[in-house]
Amino acid sequence: MIRFIAGKLGAVLVTLFLALSGAFLLGRLSGDPVANILGPFATPDQVDALRATLGLDRPLAAQYADYLGSTLVGDLGESLQFYQSNLGMILDRMPYTLQLLGAGMLLAVLLGVPLGILAATREGGLWDRAASALAVLGQSVPVFWLGMMLVAVFAVQLGLLPAGQAGGLSNLVLPAVTMAMYPMAHIARLTRSTMAEVLREPYIASVRARGLAGWRVIFVHALRNASPPVLTVAALQTGMLLSGAVAVEYVYSWPGLGSLALQAIQFRDFPLVQAIVVVGAISFVLINLIADLLYAVVDPRLR
Repeated sequence: MIRFIAGKLGAVLVTLFLALSGAFLLGRLSGDPVANILGPFATPDQVDALRATLGLDRPLAAQYADYLGSTLVGDLGESLQFYQSNLGMILDRMPYTLQLLGAGMLLAVLLGVPLGILAATREGGLWDRAASALAVLGQSVPVFWLGMMLVAVFAVQLGLLPAGQAGGLSNLVLPAVTMAMYPMAHIARLTRSTMAEVLREPYIASVRARGLAGWRVIFVHALRNASPPVLTVAALQTGMLLSGAVAVEYVYSWPGLGSLALQAIQFRDFPLVQAIVVVGAISFVLINLIADLLYAVVDPRLR
């Protein structure tokens, strides 16, 4: 287990280094922010002075070294657009994104796992075909389009739910459903395939021959052995939703990291974009590290 954890931590460090380097390079390739800040009528002296103030006149290697050193000590710089600490703005927006992410993944697991179990226990039947069709539909519908359709039906036509903006629990319903659709479909399909495979194992027939109740066979014996792949995919989907939250937050005017990232990209505020990418990368690798450790706890074969 010590070697297993050490290997995972090493992979986390390598992944973070590559993510930080990619964020730096992409931020520099996105364009010169000086033109956006000063406008088209700035004089060459003004442009040179601002580039020197921002450190953009220095060699790229020196900028990269300063960027890595500042990031390691938790200094993510200052926004060129808002003139505020990037880390402070990210921490202000993070609770909204985590609220949306948590609600979406909770719905995805609560709907996807039972749907996959139901399809696996009725393999080849009507429930199996209906669950498979729903899973394919959930993975095929674009998130942006789904969000607009939900707003048009439930907010505009029926007037049952708010169309967006953060607020009470009712404001969270439509964004959470939109976020949950794709991971729910993925989790349902994987649960169905792994459960169907486990239910065909000889030890399941032996357990049933002992006269145990059907629900106990499914939820105690079969689901426990089918859960590690589902746990891994759920963790991966949680990390993926960090990037998918951009479209959902835009549709619903949700004040999270996604909307902040869009504003930073439009302004070419590369320090803020880099900071958001850094926080997202750290969150992603930590989620996957926790999933790997839980995987080892759930699956004794790995230990």
